[in-house]
Amino acid sequence: MADRYLSFTGTTPGRFLTRRLGLPQPTALHRWSAEHPSFTGELLHLSAGKSPLDGPDGLAAVLGRTGLAVRARSERPVAVVLDATGVTDIDTLAEVHAALHAVVRSVARSGRVIVLGAPLDTADHHQAAVQQALEGFVRSLGKEIGRGITVTLLRLTDANAAESTLRFLLSPKSAYVSGQVIGIGGGAEVTAPADWALPLAGRTALVTGAARGIGEAVAATLARDGARVVCLDVPGAAVELDSVAGRLGGTALPLDITAPDAGARILAALPSEGLDVLVHNAGITRDRRLVNMAAERWSSVLDVNLASVLRTTDALLSAGGLATGGRIVATASIAGLAGNAGQTNYAASKAGVAGLVRALAPNAAAEHGVTVNAVAPGFIETKMTTAVPLFIREAGRRMNSLGQGGLPVDVAETTAWLAHPASGGVNGQVVRVCGQSLLGA
Repeated sequence: MADRYLSFTGTTPGRFLTRRLGLPQPTALHRWSAEHPSFTGELLHLSAGKSPLDGPDGLAAVLGRTGLAVRARSERPVAVVLDATGVTDIDTLAEVHAALHAVVRSVARSGRVIVLGAPLDTADHHQAAVQQALEGFVRSLGKEIGRGITVTLLRLTDANAAESTLRFLLSPKSAYVSGQVIGIGGGAEVTAPADWALPLAGRTALVTGAARGIGEAVAATLARDGARVVCLDVPGAAVELDSVAGRLGGTALPLDITAPDAGARILAALPSEGLDVLVHNAGITRDRRLVNMAAERWSSVLDVNLASVLRTTDALLSAGGLATGGRIVATASIAGLAGNAGQTNYAASKAGVAGLVRALAPNAAAEHGVTVNAVAPGFIETKMTTAVPLFIREAGRRMNSLGQGGLPVDVAETTAWLAHPASGGVNGQVVRVCGQSLLGA
């Protein structure tokens, strides 16, 4: 269902009326399209403190490969990257304020502000304190900056390991990712693709729940990036599944993911070289308040959303079904991170996904060369959300820093970034795709 309020605020009368009434004024976001695949304009590169990322092959070189014109000064930048990895005390923290105070008003609509921080040094409590302070700074700036601009904190020690992440964040593909803290390091091998426009060429990806909605968008986006897609969904959705797989030049695999032998059947359907990308997207809801929730409603949600993820992941890893350099991307939810009334079952399952990711990630990287991450969608415009009552739906759309619902493609683009061969340094992360939801943020 179209967001009529967003359309209205884009008109002259709409802007006037909403400004007079003090109502939200969301900006239509610039998302990726084949006609407009990237931003055009200038990238303002600033710094606070003495950066450890300097050098001929350091941050400047990576930013220069993003396609944006990197400048030390710009009157109207489309993006700002502030290198605060050298912030170690209160004095250098003040340089963060000084650097951004004068430029945030000049950032173009739907632009980007990225702050680069360092991992917290537990042996230096001053460094840890001011680096942690960057999180509060970034999340607050994201909530006040407006105009469709996103603000993100990226923690790193190696700019080259972060290239795929910087390219993602500095592109229209990250339109609905804001207020996030993303760590780079402790993952698997980082492999630069031969062609950054087709990073998944020659790779095989399996997407569960691929017949519709977010799963369909994920499969389409991975195929766009060059992957051979195996589309999995329940046998009852076989017609839709065949249509999606046929359109993408992929393979349909009608299968109940909760079946005890699902892992073995997936392995049998894969090419001999195995799987490069595993996307756990299949999920259901059976909402009721706990006092009214029958045991079947609890168990069915936990079985689909969490138990099947655990079983199939274990089966594929133990059988070597995921190739070295592989990627596992699971779907969590902001309901699992912040809770939601009437969804104790769903929130438990999605919080469990986050726990799985954080615990499995270091072991999977060390033993199998595989990274494990999750996306956590917020309010995403799907057929399911069109059935939500009007006032609840409007609240879901507006209760985030961007003032609008996300689209399935927003989740898909984030999944594709995590699946990227050059994203090996991103591991154990749960990235919210929620426009910086005000719920639990």
